[in-house]
Amino acid sequence: MKILIINAGSSSLKYQMIDMQDESIICKGLVERIGIEGGKLTHQYGGGKKYTLESPMKDHTVAMKAVLEALLHPEHGVIKSIDEIGAVGHRVLHGGEKLTKSVVIDQYVMDVIEENIPLGPLHNPANLMGIKACREVMPETPMVAVFDTAFHQTMPPKAYLYGIPLKYYKNLGIRRYGFHGTSHRYIAGVITQKPGLEKSRVVICHLGNGSSLSACVDGKCVDTSMGLTPLEGVLMGTRSGSLDPAVVQFISERENMTATEVVNMLNKQSGLLALSERSSDMRDVYVGAEEGDEKCKVTLDVWAYGVKKYVGAYAAAMGGLDAIVFTAGIGENDYRSRASVCEGLEFLGVEIDQDKNKTLRGAEGLISKDTSKVQVWVIPTNEELAIARDTLSLTQK
Repeated sequence: MKILIINAGSSSLKYQMIDMQDESIICKGLVERIGIEGGKLTHQYGGGKKYTLESPMKDHTVAMKAVLEALLHPEHGVIKSIDEIGAVGHRVLHGGEKLTKSVVIDQYVMDVIEENIPLGPLHNPANLMGIKACREVMPETPMVAVFDTAFHQTMPPKAYLYGIPLKYYKNLGIRRYGFHGTSHRYIAGVITQKPGLEKSRVVICHLGNGSSLSACVDGKCVDTSMGLTPLEGVLMGTRSGSLDPAVVQFISERENMTATEVVNMLNKQSGLLALSERSSDMRDVYVGAEEGDEKCKVTLDVWAYGVKKYVGAYAAAMGGLDAIVFTAGIGENDYRSRASVCEGLEFLGVEIDQDKNKTLRGAEGLISKDTSKVQVWVIPTNEELAIARDTLSLTQK
């Protein structure tokens, strides 16, 4: 079966087609600037070939039609008929507490995604637009919703409840949900296949422009760093991570900003960008540090210190630690960041092999010493494949 994966943003639409017979990527692409002047589709196929189309993309339906035209095109297409697409898997941010696993999309599912817009105001509306657009142009094709929050639904109340009046949880659904769940679930599935780690206590470090950690016991999440929104947790590219909530009121009153404006600042103008005053990209911050920029040096310290604290806390929460996994953009590619997180964790039994660590980039590998009590792995994530596998299992006849 060929499965089309859709990840719709407010003004973009990423796609990937996977042949589930061998789980190979047939093609992938991106539609940019939907609803904005300068719409563009970039379609990659045939082992590196690329086709681009610059055309107005009024809405997601127009964008989806452009995607299908690219897939069916006689020169750069990869299928001859829409019927070759067995199903569509949609990445959806927030399923709340009603949708705690991947599901075949029907009207009820769409209603719940809409109901959870207050919990995911930036992503759920776009995800819903992507689903509606696909259903409009592919009405007979089965579709599946895969939720970023689903993997973390195995957390116990002691991990997901906030210390605020229970009425806010019962009436408004305010609790820790966690995100990057599809990535964490994929990595949990891979690491528990490793010899000796079938039953294990693992900290997964999904470290990129957006970062989150999860504590997993025997492949199931028992805690995670992101909360009601993706703002909670460690320092990120432009997100502040966790802070005293009174900071919002303090800045609001003294800078004459609304709470919404302050939260927007915490999401888009904070993190690495704010502390380094240089860039939201870790690579640029390292360049600054190497040039002697003290702000960049401190930024790297704050970042590594924050991630390290979560690793230690999760080891305590799980009663021990068998493995650490690094994944996502920074985790998979930056040996310096991995080393700085692991430095000082020797008391937990973490010993990384510096030579293995330095030479490993963008590939799977074990970077801990043979004598290390805790295995340290680098495992590239594959959220699209995780979505495709769920879609296949729910739609194959």
